[in-house]
Amino acid sequence: MRRRRPITVTVASSVAVLGTAAVGVRTLIARQAAIARRRIGKPLGEQALDADRVWRRKKHPGPPVELLLLGDSIAAGLGAGHRRDTLGARLAKGIARAQGRPVRLRTVAVVGSESSALAAQLAAVPSDYRADVAVIVVGGNDVTHRIPASRAAEQLEVIVRVLRDGGVPVVVGTCPDLGTLRAIPQPLRSLAARSSRQLAAAQAAAVHRAGGRVVPLARAVGPVFAERPDEMFSVDRFHPSALGYRRTAEALLPAVLAALKAAPAPVGGPNS
Repeated sequence: MRRRRPITVTVASSVAVLGTAAVGVRTLIARQAAIARRRIGKPLGEQALDADRVWRRKKHPGPPVELLLLGDSIAAGLGAGHRRDTLGARLAKGIARAQGRPVRLRTVAVVGSESSALAAQLAAVPSDYRADVAVIVVGGNDVTHRIPASRAAEQLEVIVRVLRDGGVPVVVGTCPDLGTLRAIPQPLRSLAARSSRQLAAAQAAAVHRAGGRVVPLARAVGPVFAERPDEMFSVDRFHPSALGYRRTAEALLPAVLAALKAAPAPVGGPNS
């Protein structure tokens, strides 16, 4: 009879094989990440258009609704060819139509931001400013920079709680589905899709705990971005186009209007 190999040798061999496979996977992922970075590049630069102004002042009388935007490049509007097409401007115009009031947009979102940057963005808001509603879109950079979902969600929860404690309604668009990005090769794209879903779920739970409203962007606009990438993405195939921002704003707007409707009227004016 053949002698059986010792169990310890078999286990050691299996561990060695698994270790080799893991190294191979990491190498493949690293190569694909480099490919994605080369494909996407930075044709849009790193500065979004400045859309901060009072929107629809001529069409609607009365004091403006104060809209605050925090987050990453999507919140900042990178990829829009005109300031009227940024996410903030689209939301401002939608609010103005629904409320019959002008909307003053203030954007503190910064291109390239992770959730850890939200605290600095909020700190940059003047102390005498009070938003009527705040919108946060963040998460994509947390996924690409491999920030643990639990940590990113905790950082988001802190900011939502600070805003809510100050009486500001908050709407959060959770992490988009990075699996819609054709510039990312497989299997990295599948891993990015899974990570973005995990982060979105963690964000939703965190925002609910802090008293904010959640719009799951992956479900709300992910399918149309996946089906029509040439129309929905800008030239870098990573950030939304003007049409992509319109669809994203349309997905967020009902929650923003509901938050404004539910908010108590401020005493003594919008900045009281």
